[in-house]
Amino acid sequence: MKYLSTRGDATPRGFCDILLEGLAPDGGLYLPTHYPQVDAATLQRWRSLAYADLAFEILSLYIDDIPAADLQRLCRATYTAEVFGTEAITPLKPLEAGVYLQALSNGPTLAFKDMAMQLLGQLFEYELARRGENLNILGATSGDTGSAAEYAMRGKRGIRVFMLSPHGRMSPFQQAQMFSLQDANIHNIAVDGVFDDCQDIVKAVSNDLGFKRSQRIGTVNSINWARMLAQVVYYFAGYFQATSSNDQQVSFAVPSGNFGNICAGHVARQMGLPIAQLVLATNENNVLDEFFRTGAYRPRGTAETLETSSPSMDISKASNFERFVFDLLGHDAKAADRTRHLFGPALASEGGFRITDVEFARIASFGFVSGTSTHADRLATIRSTWEQQGVMIDTHTADGLKVARQHLRAGVPMLVLETALPPKFADAIEEAIGQRPPPPAALAGLESLPRRFTVMPPSVAQIKQYIESHTAA
Repeated sequence: MKYLSTRGDATPRGFCDILLEGLAPDGGLYLPTHYPQVDAATLQRWRSLAYADLAFEILSLYIDDIPAADLQRLCRATYTAEVFGTEAITPLKPLEAGVYLQALSNGPTLAFKDMAMQLLGQLFEYELARRGENLNILGATSGDTGSAAEYAMRGKRGIRVFMLSPHGRMSPFQQAQMFSLQDANIHNIAVDGVFDDCQDIVKAVSNDLGFKRSQRIGTVNSINWARMLAQVVYYFAGYFQATSSNDQQVSFAVPSGNFGNICAGHVARQMGLPIAQLVLATNENNVLDEFFRTGAYRPRGTAETLETSSPSMDISKASNFERFVFDLLGHDAKAADRTRHLFGPALASEGGFRITDVEFARIASFGFVSGTSTHADRLATIRSTWEQQGVMIDTHTADGLKVARQHLRAGVPMLVLETALPPKFADAIEEAIGQRPPPPAALAGLESLPRRFTVMPPSVAQIKQYIESHTAA
């Protein structure tokens, strides 16, 4: 299996090369040359597998430069009941008729990002040791990616983490999770701006090929294909739990900010997983919902990006959206030319783009539908789910559930992907139901721990200087 760029760089690269690289040299995102097809016999064989072995089977279709025995060992070391709290790893919980919650947040940082990040930590350490190299990871977070990455990479040999976050825009619990870490290889940088400013800096640094190579810069954001590939696994796991035969379909509702989580579902569907609908749910920052309703993609500026009670989705420029557009346009050289124009000159000069009517008509064949949830919606959803089902959900998951209810189909199970556990957003939960969710015992007192972080302006030059000064040793 080889990988190409959404913007046309066709230099054949193996998985381990793009694992450490992040963005392609032309600024595009990596995708496989093709999506392996999974037939009914394979689906039937996979039904009985433990989660770690299912992960190995799926990853093996995309990774041929890690020996099979090593890859299986890494998967089994990652997906354990000790780390994720249950043998099922991502169990389903019935909510109401035909609607299930797929638990993805039982990992160490209480967010779905752990599902991929724990594996990424294993893969990074393995490959760097094999090459005898070091890696400086530069990432951006709106709240959950940062803590998941730092907890996965802390103490890992040959790895430093430089994580950018929007200063003052994460929940108190999210800030405490990241900033309380005292590990020498973890560097938290609070940027005066919004998440999109942080993400723009990561992309700008990654596009400076000289700096990227001299400082050995890699990424853990979902622009890294390896992270998205790990997320594909839980779509298959959820499907197997919700169905008894391969002629059944399911739908998935996914709270979406950077389009990485739902893009993994798109990949699973392209592979042949019987997904009826991919239900994309946004908060008030509804750029993606607007696109799937109208065909117009209009990212907002910093001043227009709203601060909401589902802050991990306070994103206007969805990095992984480029991967879907490339597939929508044909996943070939012609598609790369148009993708390069849309995400380059069109965005730069016009602030956005609109796809053609013919292109827009193709969206239906990919199964996407969408909707928006507001603060009032998520509070009402949290309250009703608690009162009627006795289940407490976080604000992002509430956005997903609210939009999921708008797209239910008779006889098709709807799986709402859990984003995080309620203690991460305790203020909003208290507003909704009148009580604060208790933190897990292991994280009690987290918010009172000393914090270690650096506040910086949204300056590419200053971030580069900071990285250089902290890697000189």
